Amino acid sequence: MKRENYRRQRKRRKWIKYTTFTAVAAVFAVVVGFIALRVYAQIAGAPPLTVPKASVFFDNNGNRIGDYFSAERRYWVELDEISPYLIDATVAVEDKDFYEHNGFDYSRIASALLTDLKTQSMAEGASTISMQLARNLYLTLDKTWTRKIQEAIYAYRLEVFYDKDEILEGYLNTVNYGHGMYGIEAASRYYFGKSASELTLAESALLAGVPKGPSIYSPINDYEKAVGRQAVILELMDKQKYISVEEKNRANSEEIVLKNEQWTAAKSKAPFFLDVAWQEATKILEKENLNIREGGWSIKTTLNQAHQLAVDEAIEDNMPDSELQVGFVSMDVETGQVTALVGGRDYEDSSFNRVTQAVRQPGSSIKPFLYAAALENGFSPLTFMDVGETIFTYDNGRATYKPQNVNGQFADGQMSLAQAIAISDNIYAVKTLEEIGYDQYRDILDRFSLNFSEANNPSIALGTTENSLFDLTKAYNTIANGGKETKPTTILEIKNADGEVVYEYKKPKSKQVISKENAFLLTDMMTGIFDPVFSDYSPATGVSLRPRMTHTYAAKSGTTVSDQWLVGYTPSVTAGVWNGYDQGKTLSVQQDMAASKQVWIDFMEAINKGKPNENFEAPKGVESVLIDVETGKLATDACPKQRMVYVKTEDVPTEKCSSFEFFDKDSWDDFIDLFPFEAFKGMFE
Repeated sequence: MKRENYRRQRKRRKWIKYTTFTAVAAVFAVVVGFIALRVYAQIAGAPPLTVPKASVFFDNNGNRIGDYFSAERRYWVELDEISPYLIDATVAVEDKDFYEHNGFDYSRIASALLTDLKTQSMAEGASTISMQLARNLYLTLDKTWTRKIQEAIYAYRLEVFYDKDEILEGYLNTVNYGHGMYGIEAASRYYFGKSASELTLAESALLAGVPKGPSIYSPINDYEKAVGRQAVILELMDKQKYISVEEKNRANSEEIVLKNEQWTAAKSKAPFFLDVAWQEATKILEKENLNIREGGWSIKTTLNQAHQLAVDEAIEDNMPDSELQVGFVSMDVETGQVTALVGGRDYEDSSFNRVTQAVRQPGSSIKPFLYAAALENGFSPLTFMDVGETIFTYDNGRATYKPQNVNGQFADGQMSLAQAIAISDNIYAVKTLEEIGYDQYRDILDRFSLNFSEANNPSIALGTTENSLFDLTKAYNTIANGGKETKPTTILEIKNADGEVVYEYKKPKSKQVISKENAFLLTDMMTGIFDPVFSDYSPATGVSLRPRMTHTYAAKSGTTVSDQWLVGYTPSVTAGVWNGYDQGKTLSVQQDMAASKQVWIDFMEAINKGKPNENFEAPKGVESVLIDVETGKLATDACPKQRMVYVKTEDVPTEKCSSFEFFDKDSWDDFIDLFPFEAFKGMFE
């Protein structure tokens, strides 16, 4: 018996020793683990709280027009910029002991572990706000033990180096609120069209419920479930003494008004322009060894919202109900700054930019550059050539080319350069190319940074070499700027996330592409497309717009079987329009073929409404002269088709269109000289 008691006592002592040793070892292991974790945390340092943030765009007046995100839509705001209701609602539902624990809620962890062990899964979580922030910033959403351990380590590091408000601020700026909105500021703007600082109690409780299941509790996806969870959160806030019963009841009865449709509409403002601006800003920052993907940039652009609104309305009013596409860009004449841009009818349907990315045949809109070369090679606006039906031979006589005019008709005889550009005569253009030579034409295109063909094919005089609308409009802008090169830009200033200016636009040095005199002569001739006095076998190409014109414009149209162009300018603004089908479908419907001109004139008239007319000022060495359109000679009353035309001083004509003018003394003197009677002559003296 004694032996049996001895054995039992011995076993008990062994068990006590073992248990004590195990407990001490466990405590020691935990202490060592915490010490190691603390040492690791100190060595690793503070984990960063930064996340990729939105880069915000502003127009030329500093008004916010949009934003750009590398991955997720988020704006970082400080805790005092967030409604206190939202802060309290989040703590109440996500982590009621947030301000008491050190990153871990041990009672919730123990409960979750028991549940997970029973279900043999990761069915229940026990993540505190600190742990959720760690997951949002540094980890994936995979439900694995490895991720859970990493989450705990990161949460501990966050608690070591940051205070509770900093952690809460980080959480509220990174949590997913659904629909691609990360952070409370993005969510507040998306759902309610207001800043997070303006959220009411009811709105705060509604949003605080979304992160538990963004696809389930989004009020847009399921309003009833969202409101049900809102009621639960308000009840928790009441129990935890964040709000009174009266406040809870008022919030439960408050009508929730969602404004995500307004946000969607605002988001789509000038999206094609913003794409171009983002690409340009990327290149600018790369030159400064900066990465735009970091986000947080404030980018002031050249966008003029009045111009953008004008073109948006012009497109909406004039584009037919078909698949016809549109491209539009406008630029400031002096600086080249892009004031508005539309790359297609629907950005959501296709983000392909038909202004910058598409290259098409410009047709006759290329002719001003051909005639710029002609002016440098002995031509004047009053240079006449026979423009009857002509077959041209090229390639050493091995090939022929027979150009047609748009209506299939031809002039009976000669025509001046001024008239040829007004009615867009194709025979004159090809004859000009043959007269000046291909190399002269290619040189001028190269100087204007336009594409050109190396082949000596006469059709290139009529715009068969493809160019983009952006490049073509830029080239016209150079003519408008007195022949001085303009370099288009969409960026005025870039600031980093700390508000420091890292780039500021400075007007670049530019070269004179063509002389001021020749630039002005081209401009004056392009005002002729709106003047019916130049009409011949075909009307002046812009004469249909004349009744709507309240200002002076210079422009040139272009037409191919699948493209319509119109590019023109005032002394201040240049605008280019293209219409066509993405797949090059033939334009056969009159409504399709008329759209470009209507969009262009609507835009120009809208931006100039109420402004005084701007006239193009002639430089020195250029003079105005009233000429007879039919002959290019000085006009008299005997010649009905008269127009004021500008020419260089040395090209001013001296011969009159008619040898006899009824009220002209010299004409009568010449007539009397035919008679020998001195007395008869005296009657007229």
